[in-house]
Amino acid sequence: MSSTHTYTHTKGFKLESGKKLRGLQVAYHTYGKLNAKKNNVIWACHALTANADVMDWWKGLFGANALFNPKDHFIICANVVGSHYGTTNPLSTNPVTGLPYFLSFPEFTIRDLVHAHQLLAEHLGIEQIKVVIGGSLGGQQAVEWAITDGKRIENLILLATNAVHSPWGIAFNESQRMAITSDRTFYAQHPDGGAKGLKAARSIALLSYRTYEAYGTTQVESVNDKTGNFRAASYQNYQGEKLCKRFNAYSYWYLGKAMDSHNVGRGRKSVTDALGSIKSNTLVIGIENDFLFPISEQQFLGQHIPGATFHSIKSAYGHDGFLIETNILTNIIGNFLKESLSKESVNIESVDIERIDNGSPSKERPHKESFTKNSTTKESVNSELVNIERTKKENVNRTVNESVNNEGVDKKIIKLHKIA
Repeated sequence: MSSTHTYTHTKGFKLESGKKLRGLQVAYHTYGKLNAKKNNVIWACHALTANADVMDWWKGLFGANALFNPKDHFIICANVVGSHYGTTNPLSTNPVTGLPYFLSFPEFTIRDLVHAHQLLAEHLGIEQIKVVIGGSLGGQQAVEWAITDGKRIENLILLATNAVHSPWGIAFNESQRMAITSDRTFYAQHPDGGAKGLKAARSIALLSYRTYEAYGTTQVESVNDKTGNFRAASYQNYQGEKLCKRFNAYSYWYLGKAMDSHNVGRGRKSVTDALGSIKSNTLVIGIENDFLFPISEQQFLGQHIPGATFHSIKSAYGHDGFLIETNILTNIIGNFLKESLSKESVNIESVDIERIDNGSPSKERPHKESFTKNSTTKESVNSELVNIERTKKENVNRTVNESVNNEGVDKKIIKLHKIA
């Protein structure tokens, strides 16, 4: 179902800083086939430590029977510059020295990640993208892409993201970098350098991705007489070690810097002017109790992107809800695409969310607010809309069979080691 590829850019890849990478390689996955009209492309932008296999880390929204499926769509997900999973990164060989870059790797920005996506799209002959979707750092890429190359993108879906990375978010990232650099092995020029620091950084990050409620549900003790060896402590160590087995401290350090660089107003008239230039039919989704990307940031996007539709949901998982609450997201996104097809208002609250979400982590109904009326004419969204009702029914069957006890919920959380 999936094909893994590597694109090599034969020219120098110029970064926003002016520095260049020689022989840039971009690892990417494709699913399905491009149709004759070349209008069935779904492009997923991944978050901080994810990879290009979107079917693995966004199950429920992407999959054989999901809203975005390879039967109806040509799905593309590319690993970002600097990441650990096949694209040129700090562990790659510097063609000048013949040695890994490590800390000599040039710093890069969100715009550089987007530039690499654009080069790949050109290489693949993709002139029109039906949907660009991303959450968190993936959403930062998606919004920047819509500003710099908006004519290519018909529908833009932004989840749990922002227009400018906040001082709060930068402080979290800097705290994680401090943890990494406090590990002296980070400067040892070795692939495993900074592993202990990375473990601590991951623990810090998890606290920003989750909520008090989530930990109170999944990590609560079953007895009252414990004085040590707490589940929450074990969980933090477990998740830190798990990341160290699949990622490297150098990529993590650089990608956090890239996230900090995110500001759509840089070099432009203003943040609002940049957002106002977006021509794509846009859906913005925020999570009411997102600790890292507060919902005010998504409301700001919705207010300043012309014709944007805004929805809010509540999830016990906080920021990570954009990866977990796929049943609710299927309904919101599916109805949004229907609306772009029919150009008529669709009230998502008329959909029985509780029916499709029975047994899932969050039973909150989404809140919808349309900031402006979208009058832009869009091409019809083809086969994905035909399959929305089928997808809902399959979500019902899946969720009613899920365990809702603490152990089951805990296992669901643990699966998040590949994302965020």
